[in-house]
Amino acid sequence: MRPAPRVQAAIELLDAIIDAASNKGAPADRLISDYFRQRRYAGSKDRRAVRELVYGAIRICGPVPKSGRAAMLKLAETDPSLIELFDGTEHAPQPISDKEEPAEGGTAPEWLVERLAASGIDQDQANALLDRAPLDLRVNTIKADRSALDLPIEGEHLAAEQAIRLPAGTSVEQWEQWEQWRDGLIEVQDHGSQLVCAAFGAKPGEVVIDLCAGAGGKSLALAAAMQNSGQLVASDIDRGRLSKLEPRARRAGAGMIQTLLLNPGKELDMLAEWHGKADGVLVDAPCSGTGTWRRNPESRWRLDTPELKRLSATQDSLLDMATQLVKPGGRIGFVTCSLLDEEGAARVDAFLERHPGWSAEEPSMPAGNSHGRGKRLTPSQDGTDGFFVAILRSA
Repeated sequence: MRPAPRVQAAIELLDAIIDAASNKGAPADRLISDYFRQRRYAGSKDRRAVRELVYGAIRICGPVPKSGRAAMLKLAETDPSLIELFDGTEHAPQPISDKEEPAEGGTAPEWLVERLAASGIDQDQANALLDRAPLDLRVNTIKADRSALDLPIEGEHLAAEQAIRLPAGTSVEQWEQWEQWRDGLIEVQDHGSQLVCAAFGAKPGEVVIDLCAGAGGKSLALAAAMQNSGQLVASDIDRGRLSKLEPRARRAGAGMIQTLLLNPGKELDMLAEWHGKADGVLVDAPCSGTGTWRRNPESRWRLDTPELKRLSATQDSLLDMATQLVKPGGRIGFVTCSLLDEEGAARVDAFLERHPGWSAEEPSMPAGNSHGRGKRLTPSQDGTDGFFVAILRSA
């Protein structure tokens, strides 16, 4: 593909992403994969270049753009060489008219910028949410240790005990071929995610429930912290995501993990075996993902006030559910990858009002700042995804 057709391809993809964001459709990465699956003629350099254009345009537009073309025109303000590619030749964008206006820039839709500011995220911190994320690894201590691991690419040792950061631009295709990956010695996991798992303090021999396990990234980290000893139940209502955990656990040698698919509305019934028996329950709750915009920048176009209220209610419900599973003196680790107080500090305050016998302990982490009755990690200060984490202790 020539440069001009690449721009046109990016515009077409942006149109699809904007439509999906407005109608709660597929995420951008899936739309991009589907697009190129139908266009086998596009080589790896073409795919990479188009992706760069697409995500560059997404990051630079604050509110939802009117069109992919308007988004690309906004990106062209930072790269004038793109303007020359709107030349109307075959498979290229049509020339720019005098009446066309680029999309609006900014960090996010105005209402969301205001919510972030009210949660203590100033403009500089908000801007950092749209930087490109690095590639972080966690060394799996069931099989290896960071001090003795030999990787093909030298990485930076981070604050989390087994965290390694690889140079910016390290490709997924590259590390997936490493024997360390194939043999389960390393997992891809953001440094912030590793820090909040460590703050939960899972220990060998404990009974731990990962209530919202998803594809199991945090479950695997907990299993390593527990030295593959004890009982770890990884549960979720999403069959597709949970099904990915079992092969990952086998590769990691985490034989202690038991997966449990839950039926929505019947979660406590299906977890009856563990009522009042868990040393700890990790509630990595569904949230808006405002802390993960570096990886999913179009997600800020999907959020609205009703969705935020629904997510907050879900977080309350999950926390209440977790109280039924924890034994006296046990703990709940509450985690959201959000920087909005509605999904962090305010949820903890509401929980403690509903459960007066419980208390909050400040999480022990070598990064982050105290926020409310928990701690918060941010890309601008900590170089991680954005997280809120609190430790709630039963009487």
